Amino acid sequence: MSLLTLDGITVSFGGLRALDDISFSVEEGEILGLIGPNGSGKSTAFNVVTGVIRCDAGRVIFDGEDITGMAPHKIAYRGVARTFQLVRPFPRLTALQNVLVGTYFGAQRLRARGPATAHAMEILDRVGLADKAAEHAADLTILERKWLEVARALAGSPKVILLDEFMAGINQRQVPEAVRLVQSINAMGITVVVVEHIIKAITSACTRVIVLDAGQKLAEGAVDEVIADPRVIEAYLGSRHARG
Repeated sequence: MSLLTLDGITVSFGGLRALDDISFSVEEGEILGLIGPNGSGKSTAFNVVTGVIRCDAGRVIFDGEDITGMAPHKIAYRGVARTFQLVRPFPRLTALQNVLVGTYFGAQRLRARGPATAHAMEILDRVGLADKAAEHAADLTILERKWLEVARALAGSPKVILLDEFMAGINQRQVPEAVRLVQSINAMGITVVVVEHIIKAITSACTRVIVLDAGQKLAEGAVDEVIADPRVIEAYLGSRHARG
């Protein structure tokens, strides 16, 4: 069953067509990879889904409801959460307080301090930051801030989470840990869409992948088939590698 559908989404910035009649669906319970070269429209697609920008044409359907053009906070209330490429925690708040913000404004909207705190601590433990709960976000490492960004998105108990290059900047030894986190999120019953350039992470975590290139959908299907597609190889590495 499709949880999230983009139907004919078109977005232009001046004379630049960032997304050109893009359509695809995300099935409930899956981990979907969304990949493509820089500037291919991946983050723009996330911004349309979450209401950050409005599309020029098309519709976004989430859980059976048309959410096209809806305000970001209303979309969040319905169960859509996301992370950003550039993490921006509240630096003067502790890790726990940052996650508590997510409990107040997400789909679950916990208001009572006791239950909200318990839920936030559970999420911090899931991402491996329980021992950092009392530390200010400004004092965390870059990697810990990335994990905190994920925790804050999870705190609202979303139905789907959009992870926008949350592995950027991590080293190869940390990739398996990041993949396990994605799988752990999915095991919570949350549908996951991952924008990522680390192909190893995509092949390890996802069963299906969609490739964007210059604002258009280039390929869609099982990970192994799509990664081996000469058109995808050319988009990433150039025509010489595709012919090889």
